[in-house]
Amino acid sequence: MLDITAISKRYGETIALSDATIAFRPGTIHTILGENGSGKSTLVKLLSGIVQPDSGSIRLDGRPIAGRNPADFQAHGFATAFQEVLIAPDRSVTDNILLGQDGLWRRHVPRKDRQTCAAEVLARFSHTPIPLDIPAGRLPLAAQQLVVLARAVARNPRILILDEITAALDFADRESVFSYMQQQAREGRLILFITHRMDEVMALSDDISVLRSGRIVQTGPRGDATPADLLRVMAPQTAEELQAHA
Repeated sequence: MLDITAISKRYGETIALSDATIAFRPGTIHTILGENGSGKSTLVKLLSGIVQPDSGSIRLDGRPIAGRNPADFQAHGFATAFQEVLIAPDRSVTDNILLGQDGLWRRHVPRKDRQTCAAEVLARFSHTPIPLDIPAGRLPLAAQQLVVLARAVARNPRILILDEITAALDFADRESVFSYMQQQAREGRLILFITHRMDEVMALSDDISVLRSGRIVQTGPRGDATPADLLRVMAPQTAEELQAHA
């Protein structure tokens, strides 16, 4: 469904991603695992159209994606919910969920249907009731994160990228989001899941790719590796220290 081949990205002298190659299968939750600074955020930005690769290719359904900005990737069916809570604090929850969908001269969703549409999107995964007509900046952080997710889901994407989106959520909302992810995968969509929680990795992943120092060091089905195996690949020094103190 989605292939990245020999993708590299530098920021000056810093190599953020080096020769990364992954084949992503449709109908799966594909987890990207790595320590801070491993290249996860750069990969998310590349697949969201925020930055462009220095070399390599991105293909969707076997065809190169020539996108040069986020709108181009969204037009190809990508949507990203970022770890950073990016909201317009003075605009309503409804406006935040539908942000970016309206054209210059007309609304994508008619005014009379906007609250209903926003409510339907939130109902797919939010356990916490969220008022739609208050400024989004008045919501607690966890609710703001759900609004950010709803903005991505509202686009009905084929490829949904979730960048550490569960970190601020309580147990009930996190479990509800997990159920939604699994449902979307069953319907043939691709979920790219970035997380540092090993329990989430082992519970949700179909496939796992491990990044270390900007390189893909392992990709395979979840059943091929234990948490200890993944830790050794992701952070060899940490794994050795833990074993020494065991």
